[in-house]
Amino acid sequence: MRKTYIVDSGVQNGSDIRFLLQEDPNELEVKAGGQLITDTDKNAFVYLMDVADGYTYVQFPKTVWPLLAASLEADKEPVLTWGQTEIPLDNFREELSMLIFNIEGNHNYGEEFSTAVEEAFKDQLSLS
Repeated sequence: MRKTYIVDSGVQNGSDIRFLLQEDPNELEVKAGGQLITDTDKNAFVYLMDVADGYTYVQFPKTVWPLLAASLEADKEPVLTWGQTEIPLDNFREELSMLIFNIEGNHNYGEEFSTAVEEAFKDQLSLS
């Protein structure tokens, strides 16, 4: 079973966006996986992190979606932090942008999830 770490908050200072984990990942070598998927059952976006024996999940629940939206306007990738560790989330903005445009009007993700995404990212979707 894959371990899931939940981002419970974040901070923004200009275009510098940091997502904070309270729980330290157990894996010693965690690297940005560069891929973002959805968990529609939990109304969350999930970033994949590479670990020695595969990957682990970092979940972004709706409470941090305003910072996800802000990351699309930033000029650099957001960073995941816990303790003294900081990992830039490679390919995050491109993956998120692709997903939100794919989800817009697409109820294959479930009506509740697609409606929530359309609302949270309405400014970004209106630019298309």
